[in-house]
Amino acid sequence: MSLPLPRILATTGLTLSVVLIWAGLAGADRTLTVQEAILRAKPAVALIVAEVVAEVRLNCGSGEIQHTPPPFRETGTGWFIDARGFIITNGHVVQPAHTPPRWMVNSFAKRAIESACVPAILKRMGIAPGEQPAAEDRVKRQALDSVLPSTKVKLDPGIFVVLSNGTRVRAEVKKYSPPLSLGDDPEGKMSGRDLALLKIPGKDFPILPLADSKAAKIGDPIHILGFPGVVLSHELLNQSVTVEASVTNGAVSGFKQDKANQPVIQTDAPAAWGNSGGPVVTAKGEVVGVLTFVSLAPGPEGGIVMGFNFVIPSNAVQDFLQGTEVKPSAGSPFNKVWWAGLSEEFDGNYKAAERYFSEANKLVPNLPDVKRMLAEAQDKIKNPPPRPFPWAWVTLGVTLASLGSYGAIWGRKWWKNRHRISPSAVVHLLEEGKSPLVLDVRKPSAFEASPLKIPGALYISPEAIDAGKYDLEVEPNRTVVAYCT
Repeated sequence: MSLPLPRILATTGLTLSVVLIWAGLAGADRTLTVQEAILRAKPAVALIVAEVVAEVRLNCGSGEIQHTPPPFRETGTGWFIDARGFIITNGHVVQPAHTPPRWMVNSFAKRAIESACVPAILKRMGIAPGEQPAAEDRVKRQALDSVLPSTKVKLDPGIFVVLSNGTRVRAEVKKYSPPLSLGDDPEGKMSGRDLALLKIPGKDFPILPLADSKAAKIGDPIHILGFPGVVLSHELLNQSVTVEASVTNGAVSGFKQDKANQPVIQTDAPAAWGNSGGPVVTAKGEVVGVLTFVSLAPGPEGGIVMGFNFVIPSNAVQDFLQGTEVKPSAGSPFNKVWWAGLSEEFDGNYKAAERYFSEANKLVPNLPDVKRMLAEAQDKIKNPPPRPFPWAWVTLGVTLASLGSYGAIWGRKWWKNRHRISPSAVVHLLEEGKSPLVLDVRKPSAFEASPLKIPGALYISPEAIDAGKYDLEVEPNRTVVAYCT
């Protein structure tokens, strides 16, 4: 028996709602919040420091001396691509320490002469610093002309990684591609891709997975993580700014090509000096690219033009890693427990979150985000927040109760009609020559008033059946059909 169309639709809708509710309760296709996506990514982001220390030997006129000027230091951003200590950053971030330019030698020599020779000469002349600017400038020029040719400079370059727990580690450059404007790659590969692969000792580091940059679309939300210099040097902030990455938000705003016809992604997310090399992550916390260069206003004093920044696609990073021992898809023990803890925390399972966060803190101790989330989970265990009304479970219960009522009605109807036979089935029996015995058991009033009389049917009133006045003899295999209204 078929149900009317409206009832079929209602039943289907109820069933579909149960499926959707159950899928939601089971966590199927769980969507990350912005906060969770960023927290997944932040521990894997590190400050990169390119530092060059110089030992300068010079003779100011009274014998050779050794002088150490202030070191040259530039900062950028990097992120872990492999839990065994492999880090991706920009080539131009590490370039001053990886291939120190000639001007750096001259700069150290001049600074050493100005800080070691000029004050001594002025003192012999009885002139205090700043007292006679013209005389001081003349002494400076003369000292540079006479001392600079014999000055010897020994550079000690180094690249350091500062983790978000404050640990500073010297890094080794495993692969390098210079920025586009600096000419050919010494290795002859990936020239101008502005990428560098670093390696530090250790294991189980947090990592960032790579997204497929070909799947990126204009308008996709993205987040840039890094250490902008304006934050690192801010006079009102303490030293914690050197370990916790800042986050800026925006979207994919275009797809361009650089001067070497290599693809770059344009974004309107704000960036500044120091963000270079930082990961650009999607709403899933995956890296869609690496920030490489910003846009500058024209003129000698042109500043950064916000909202027009460019990103090396993640697929280019994948190509850059070819031939190295890096395994981007190998996973990380830290990520496994950190991500699980975040999932439990945002689902309100604070005891489970505390266990995962504690394990993450053991793998890589004292990461600020891990410590903060661990403390938050412990506080919520002691002082649990009020639970929201369980609308999903109530809806599921009501839906199941409704389905149960429909099922009971359908079951009773089926049980009542389980022995019914359709008129077409009776005709089919007649056509096959099986001649069923047809009993007309309508009430006498209905039988007499109705013009319908079934040919060959035997009429028996219901009262006679109840009184047991009929004793029919029927062959064992013959079908008996009772007709009533």
